[in-house]
Amino acid sequence: MKQLRIIISGGGTGGHIFPAIAIANTIKKNRPDAEILFVGANGRMEMEKVPQAGYNIQGLNIAGIQRGSILKNLMLPFKLIGSMMAAYRIVKKFKPDVAIGVGGYASGPLLRAASFCGIPTVIQEQNSFAGITNKILAKNAQVICTAYEGMEKVFPRQKIVLTGNPVREEIVNMKKKDGDYFSESALEYFRLDPHQKTILIIGEAWARER
Repeated sequence: MKQLRIIISGGGTGGHIFPAIAIANTIKKNRPDAEILFVGANGRMEMEKVPQAGYNIQGLNIAGIQRGSILKNLMLPFKLIGSMMAAYRIVKKFKPDVAIGVGGYASGPLLRAASFCGIPTVIQEQNSFAGITNKILAKNAQVICTAYEGMEKVFPRQKIVLTGNPVREEIVNMKKKDGDYFSESALEYFRLDPHQKTILIIGEAWARER
């Protein structure tokens, strides 16, 4: 069987990074021989979290619009061109079978370069309100995996596959070293009723990418 080679690109926030790691973990579970390369943005969270998860990552010098600095925005076109060239070199050298974008600035140049090289691309959108990067990349993507219904308002209906958000297995089966479940500790700490459903709501500063 031919070795599977996959690039996963994107990041910037945990909302992009951890679903990307969950995707990589599932691929490795089903195809242990698969070679996976992450591509992120230099200086962002993914450059630390991805190696901690055991995967290789390469960085692009890409950034978004800086609302508080006109001077930094003047450099944006040069960073974009440089990132496109770097992404093209990564794709040509790694020769992936598919490129997966999870949102965030780095996924833009990488998936563009992959499409230019004839590599199939997949988008994974975690939010009910799609980010600008994924909106732009949707036109050339073969498949768009969404977490919520109703995303045909921003993506081509025929490309959408409703998958939900990828969750890492260690989160689902979270245990302490002594074997005690974190959920049991949480019930005691927060004084929750184990017979009642508890909803955890978390968020992030998503507006900057849109």
